Amino acid sequence: MGTLFPLQCPVAAPSQAPAEAVNPAHPPNKADALNASYTQVLRATACDRIRQAISAKLILVRAPAGYGKTTAMQQARICLEEEGVATAWLTLDRSDNDVSRFLKGLSDAVARLTTETDDDRAQADVLNVLADHSSPFALFLDDFECIQEQAVLGLVREMLDRLPRRGQIVIGSRSLPDLGLGRLRARGQLTEIDAEHLRFTLEETRLFFQLRKLTNLPAAAITQLHEKTEGWVAALWLASMALERRGQSADFIERFSGSNRAIADYLAEDVLSRQSEDVRSFLLRTSVLRQLHAPLCQALNPRLDCARILEQLDTANLFLNPIHDGPSTLPSWRYHSLFADFLRNQLMREQPEECSRLHLAASAWYESNGHPVQAIDHAIEGGDFPHALTLLTPWADQFLANGQLRLLSRWFALIPKESLRANPRLMAVSVWTICFTQGPWQAMPQLEQALLVGGQDADVRANIRALHPLLLAMMDRYEEAYRIGRESLAELPSGKPFADSVLTNAMANVASVMGHHHEAHRLLDSARSTQGTSTFVRIYTESMEGLLDLQEGRLRQATARFRLAATGEHKTGYNHTNGHAWAGVFYAAVVYETNQLDEAEHLLNIYLPLARDVGLPDHMILSHVLRSRIAFHRGDIDAAFHVLTELEYLGHHRQLPRVVASAKLERARMLLLQGHAQVSRDELDRANDQALWSRVSRQRLPAQELEDLQLGHLRWEITFGDPARALLSAHEDIQDALERTRHGRVLKLRVLKALALQRSGNLPAAMDTLLDVLHQTCQEGFMQLILDEGQAAAALLHRCYAHLQGEPTGRRQLTDDPIFHEHLQRLIKAAGPAPAMEGESAIKPGEALSEPLTRKEIRVLQLLAEGYSNSAMAEKLFVSDSTVRTHLRNINMKLGAHSRTQAVAIARKLAVIR
Repeated sequence: MGTLFPLQCPVAAPSQAPAEAVNPAHPPNKADALNASYTQVLRATACDRIRQAISAKLILVRAPAGYGKTTAMQQARICLEEEGVATAWLTLDRSDNDVSRFLKGLSDAVARLTTETDDDRAQADVLNVLADHSSPFALFLDDFECIQEQAVLGLVREMLDRLPRRGQIVIGSRSLPDLGLGRLRARGQLTEIDAEHLRFTLEETRLFFQLRKLTNLPAAAITQLHEKTEGWVAALWLASMALERRGQSADFIERFSGSNRAIADYLAEDVLSRQSEDVRSFLLRTSVLRQLHAPLCQALNPRLDCARILEQLDTANLFLNPIHDGPSTLPSWRYHSLFADFLRNQLMREQPEECSRLHLAASAWYESNGHPVQAIDHAIEGGDFPHALTLLTPWADQFLANGQLRLLSRWFALIPKESLRANPRLMAVSVWTICFTQGPWQAMPQLEQALLVGGQDADVRANIRALHPLLLAMMDRYEEAYRIGRESLAELPSGKPFADSVLTNAMANVASVMGHHHEAHRLLDSARSTQGTSTFVRIYTESMEGLLDLQEGRLRQATARFRLAATGEHKTGYNHTNGHAWAGVFYAAVVYETNQLDEAEHLLNIYLPLARDVGLPDHMILSHVLRSRIAFHRGDIDAAFHVLTELEYLGHHRQLPRVVASAKLERARMLLLQGHAQVSRDELDRANDQALWSRVSRQRLPAQELEDLQLGHLRWEITFGDPARALLSAHEDIQDALERTRHGRVLKLRVLKALALQRSGNLPAAMDTLLDVLHQTCQEGFMQLILDEGQAAAALLHRCYAHLQGEPTGRRQLTDDPIFHEHLQRLIKAAGPAPAMEGESAIKPGEALSEPLTRKEIRVLQLLAEGYSNSAMAEKLFVSDSTVRTHLRNINMKLGAHSRTQAVAIARKLAVIR
């Protein structure tokens, strides 16, 4: 064995420093980590910025490879722990784009911060575990540039939104992550550490060469190297290694120029050439591995003593970072990414034929040791696609049933289509993954291919029979799905439990949409009896039951079912980030209905990207409409309209006319609430696709149960048109909904009927009608059913409450029914003051104001009438929040108003605004 050249690399982890998702049972030796850090250059600038970023939720350490991001973060971690801040660390790789794997690693890391003993709860509810953590903590996420999956990014955004006051996330990345940095920056919740903060100063460069025991290097030479590398740590480290071998060569320093990747490659090659043949061979051959431990390395290097080499590399801290979450319980490492890239490129240049063989040797080792995922990964990277498919075949159904769709999708994307066509059963499995990760439009052509290739195989036919009606339903073609699906049901059982269960659930959904409720319930009972151990299918069944509960007005029961399906309380390791947008969007909808806007927004942060990717029409509509309404409620009007524009674009892009029309319909509703009669009417006309709405009227689509063109026209007629005509229409619509047992729709129509009665001047009948609705809904907790109708509904709520408090029978009613009383109080509080219930201004229509409003004040009034919050107005007018508040005080004084809503009402009466 040749001589190893020990050094403490400033871009590599200390030998005992904490790394990925450390096993709580074997915490890192902190003293060793501190001692190791003292042989490195202390990254004082980065550490101080991290320690002093008290108000930041996110600390972003961003720089290209080789700038010492990981080392700086590890040193900062040690400093934070010395100050009593609990820390956890997770190093990411591309496989963490699978939300299941990401959450498992995150849960393991977070377990070090908490005393949580329920492993199932800790994994399934990791967001709440973090949000509820009361002590100071910092969660370090390294190599974040690997994360591209929107579902995982959505989860991290959600974590940031829910961080407690003394919690922080520190991210190391080569690129800017898609985490809403602009919003965090504007709120002062982002601290950024970039390459400029990580470059060595000249003093740090001098200290580095002293630690490298190159004490005789002239000061001028150090300065020259510092200037040529621009403080790039990796290049300085590699240059120091070259100087160790060459001596203090002025010629070498003179020829050394530039600071780009080519320099690192050149210097790494120089370092590699100085190793013994055994070590050099080991480094090159193991470069194909993501994780290194002795038995696996031995499989790739049978003639070498791999355990000894790893031990010496670790002792010397040469190129390796320790890890603790690999498939082996043995000590494991990984190469520093900069050096790993160089080694792989060098291997390809020197021994291109060996790359495939090494991957296949790794695959064989993982296969023989019971690690199918890694075995398949290496078989694919080794180019042996038939063998990869052979390895996948016995596991495919289990992966599918467990919902590991992103993992399967990644593999199928890498396997050539001709190889996949040779295995019709896996080709059918690939259609499932495309269906649930990319959407039905991409899956349907693949389904047709699978039918051509494997139509004679019973397993393939079972999958196709389940997929065909499911895809049609996802494409909004429910009538075709119902016809074809009933034919498929006649062929059950097929011997494929997963396919049979999904078919039965999908047909329960289709039957429900077609209005056949008894058939839907029967199919769900059948699905429950055949679903076996598939968590994926159990979630689907639970969600369908929740939908039926919701349609029949059982909000609490529906909420419980959706929560169970979405948050994974199945004791099987599932969680609400596992890609189940099907349940999650409905869960967000019922949470929104109970006026828990923050919680609904948190859920949408996770599920909206999934709904957008998969392309289910109802889920796209519901998720975007909910997000738009939440923004509107908060006064962020521009954001509310932007979300609807995005929804309309998606509808055009996916060729889904109902999605396009729904975006226009919701835009018309918002314009109506802003008081824009003509523009709202124009938008309703744009949404009027008669063929589309005729079909929708025959079906019970979740997104259209409480919002369709018919209700849009009725709402407009109540607000701006003829209330008598609106009352007649509402009465007819209620009778139709009752006959079709559309209980939720009946409630919404009765709310609108009450508003029509109010507008027509029949206040007693209006109050009676709304109070009847409140009595029906108070047990279930419906709120947005009423609040979504805006100020007109708020005014009627206040009238009802005042009426009940003003009469003896009403007071007895409130006293005798505490549930009703509490529900009404919650609605009153959520509705805020209603203009019709406030004092009138002394200023009469046509009377001049004692002090006229300025143009800026009139503009503020216009924005106020449209629902903008103070901060949104400030942003739109390019002024501060305090300036907006000053304008509002002046407006109230000039109009004799006592609130925002009264000011708008008075301004409209005086024709100051429309």
